[in-house]
Amino acid sequence: MIYNDTIAALATPAGAGAIAVIRLSGEDAITIASGMFTSVSGKELSKQKTHTVHLGHIVDGERVIDEVLATIFKDPNSYTGEDVVEFSCHGSHYIQQEILQLARRKGCRMATPGEFTLRAFLNGKMDLSQAEAVADLIASDSEASHQLAIQQMRGGFSNEIKRLREELLNFASLIELELDFSEEDVEFADRAAFQKLISKITQVLKRLIDSFATGNVLKNGIPVAIVGEPNVGKSTLLNALLNEERAIVSDIAGTTRDTIEDEINIGGIGFRFIDTAGIRETVDKIEGLGIQKTFQKMEQAQVVIFLVDSVQLAVGNEAIDAIKIEIEKLKNKFPQKQLIIIANKADQLTKPQISQLTSHIPRLHVLSAKTGEGVENLKATLLDFVNTGALRNNETIVTNSRHYDALLKALEEIQKVQEGIDSGLSGDLLAIDIRQALYHFGEITGEITNDDLLGNIFANFCIGK
Repeated sequence: MIYNDTIAALATPAGAGAIAVIRLSGEDAITIASGMFTSVSGKELSKQKTHTVHLGHIVDGERVIDEVLATIFKDPNSYTGEDVVEFSCHGSHYIQQEILQLARRKGCRMATPGEFTLRAFLNGKMDLSQAEAVADLIASDSEASHQLAIQQMRGGFSNEIKRLREELLNFASLIELELDFSEEDVEFADRAAFQKLISKITQVLKRLIDSFATGNVLKNGIPVAIVGEPNVGKSTLLNALLNEERAIVSDIAGTTRDTIEDEINIGGIGFRFIDTAGIRETVDKIEGLGIQKTFQKMEQAQVVIFLVDSVQLAVGNEAIDAIKIEIEKLKNKFPQKQLIIIANKADQLTKPQISQLTSHIPRLHVLSAKTGEGVENLKATLLDFVNTGALRNNETIVTNSRHYDALLKALEEIQKVQEGIDSGLSGDLLAIDIRQALYHFGEITGEITNDDLLGNIFANFCIGK
């Protein structure tokens, strides 16, 4: 895959703004830019040094389109590894389109999504996992997802994979060498050292695979379903968590008939809260569909908040026993999910009543969604469910499902190698599984790739990046 043409695109968000940046990249980028740009100092743009900025005008014949700043980055010291020129112009939509159309008439092709980063990868400016991290960095909307993307873009994950691949490749070369001297029965690869290496690779792969559960949560946010009977205050709690009137609140039971979702950031972690329809027996078809969707959302959620009315619980032990039964049902139905039990409307209870509830129901959170009392404690509890230790310690965390799949396949091949060593397989058979493991390592960093894979990855980028 070789690109020789010159591409252009808007590198800032579309629409009006104070400024916009239009990027050109390719072997003719500086030549084309020189034909569009007139410096106020009279200097020829093509003769200027790399990493310099020049004030001038974009002109189309005698017509001046805009006053701009032109920044030059010469091959190979640019983002793409090619000659790059960036025009910082005024952010009028009309001006942006005029400059882009002029660039097109001068010989540029409009860039496809992610094509600048694709060229950076093809020109060796970054490996494939780092290129994917660029898209994650642009999409990051929390401190945690930003930190993960920065770590991957700097090569933390790919460096670890490259080290493993290099060590395995060295042993693979020795085993391949043994095959050339099979008649002499020579052993170049130290089997004891090879055993240690396979054990080490297995441990690292398992750690990386296990980190995906945490990485996926930190990258995409944690889905939290708020469930309970009608009128226990689910919508009021959602509004209190979001600090805005997101959901309709009413004394009429069954007001929420569909799920309402919104996200907030707690301690640098994204949480997606889902307000669901109240769970009860009903003959209303629409409400029934809402309740059915409630159970679907509970399946998808990582954390379930079960909200109960503390005023009803304070009536007596029968109500408490009934809630205990409902809690056990939820635990049995969703044994793998974190379950938080909350008694709402604490503002209507006395302190002795609250003490009685907490003594009867283990780990019960008591709050008032209406007044906001106890909401911050709930946020702290939610944050405790997230394992941020690996993130704080700058450990490598896998966030990309493509990388996760490749790691699983690599581990499968490494385990076959281990089984082969244990059973005394010959070098030629071991070499087959080693080659496959190396293949899957190469898929992650891009040593091994194809046009379809690159097309799928970079199609998800924005145009101009």
